[in-house]
Amino acid sequence: MKRVDKISVSELSEMADKMYGNLVKAVVDLDKKILVVDAEMHVDEEQFLMEKGSKQESLWGINLYPKHINTNQFIEFDSMINIRPRQNNMSRSVENEKLQKEIADFVIGKISHD
Repeated sequence: MKRVDKISVSELSEMADKMYGNLVKAVVDLDKKILVVDAEMHVDEEQFLMEKGSKQESLWGINLYPKHINTNQFIEFDSMINIRPRQNNMSRSVENEKLQKEIADFVIGKISHD
């Protein structure tokens, strides 16, 4: 698991190859502006951030597909940690489009192109 200030596409690709072949699991803390990548499960990243003081309601699980950088397939808003009826998010997806854009803008800002 790695907390990211900046990460290259090639580094994401290496992580994807080692774990799932095509994706990297990541969790974003939108309040603290933190991105954590490279764990087997989103819940591990969520727990890591909560131990560092993050609030669960600020954490969102996503998958990154390095081979699809610069396309709308780069970020998948899908994780079990996203199911939050109390925040009107009833599925594994991040249902709020404004929130998706905020997450995407934040994550893309962390990517350095090789």
